[in-house]
Amino acid sequence: MKNNKKFETNSVRAGSIRSDQGEHSEALYLTSSFVFKNAKEAADRFSNVDVGNIYSRFTNPSVKMFEDRLASLEGAEQCIATSTGMSAILASVMSLCGKGDHVIISKSVFGTTVKLFDNILKKWGLDLTYVSLTNLDEWQNAVKKNTKLFFVETPSNPLTEICDISSLADLAHQSNSLLIVDNCFCTPAHQLPLKFGADIIIHSATKYLDGQGRCLGGAVLGSKEYMRHVVDFLRSAGISMSPFNAWIFFKGLETLKIRMDAHSAKANDLAQWLEKQKKVKKVYYPGLPSHPQYKLAMKQQSAGGGIVSFEVDGGKRDAWNLIDSTTLLSITANLGDTRSTITHPATTTHSRLSQKERDSSSITNNLIRIAVGLEDIEDIKEDLSAL
Repeated sequence: MKNNKKFETNSVRAGSIRSDQGEHSEALYLTSSFVFKNAKEAADRFSNVDVGNIYSRFTNPSVKMFEDRLASLEGAEQCIATSTGMSAILASVMSLCGKGDHVIISKSVFGTTVKLFDNILKKWGLDLTYVSLTNLDEWQNAVKKNTKLFFVETPSNPLTEICDISSLADLAHQSNSLLIVDNCFCTPAHQLPLKFGADIIIHSATKYLDGQGRCLGGAVLGSKEYMRHVVDFLRSAGISMSPFNAWIFFKGLETLKIRMDAHSAKANDLAQWLEKQKKVKKVYYPGLPSHPQYKLAMKQQSAGGGIVSFEVDGGKRDAWNLIDSTTLLSITANLGDTRSTITHPATTTHSRLSQKERDSSSITNNLIRIAVGLEDIEDIKEDLSAL
């Protein structure tokens, strides 16, 4: 049945399962396995004749509630929850690609994503090409007969570059390829990649879907046709989300829209303020008219998001001095928390890349990334008074 409810309603109602106890707040199913009424029911469950719970590695009510709720928010037919955001990428690529397939990847992705492709997936026979996120000609020229996937983050980490999802999806489909979009920075509260033609969405649920930095998780979303391959991979590989974490994420989704709107409003305020500071050379934020893809961002996104990156005058030491001068902001590489975080990408999130790779992705030594939390914006500015 078609779901005609609005986003905020689905955030708090979609996916709910009530037991015969009649609980209002959804129950947490902490169990490794499930009991069958008889041997035939067990056999039918294992042979997929009967749909139901078997073993929490691949079937659990708490996990299913999270999956169904997130799928409703993204407008996807199905969601598969995984243990981390990185395992979501691993599951999607390994379930949809085989030895000899070609994957085109944006240069502007998380450092560990690059290492996953280069150090692990490439070893299993994948052919990889890295291109500029924003240059469609590079994507077009990189296409081969064996191209299977296009992989992007938009907005990207940490420079908030924006790709034209519709144009990239058209290009991918012309070559019988699939477009995977990491929607971590915007979440479905501010961007719906499937509406623009993307085939698969990736999430690190650890970030904004939780919203309070409590636990790890990931998600892969798309059509049932594609997700059945991901299910098969997860069932055998075991990179599953724990029921407890799923329950945390499920409850976190209830406040997703409210939180994302607040993160974005505060980040937009901070970005405007940073542009006026003498010691700031450049600010990267999609909600600023000065952002090179501002118009595209406002077409695809309903807000700029909560991530602001900027370059300070000088080099690494100057960036570190500013970071070390803060007392309110948390010095950590994580993001999507109620508490604002600050980090130096070149020596943290992208430190595993070579200098050449960082240069190619414009990750400079004077670059700082702030994930704006929910504190008062004036207190955040005060914490950056060394600028």
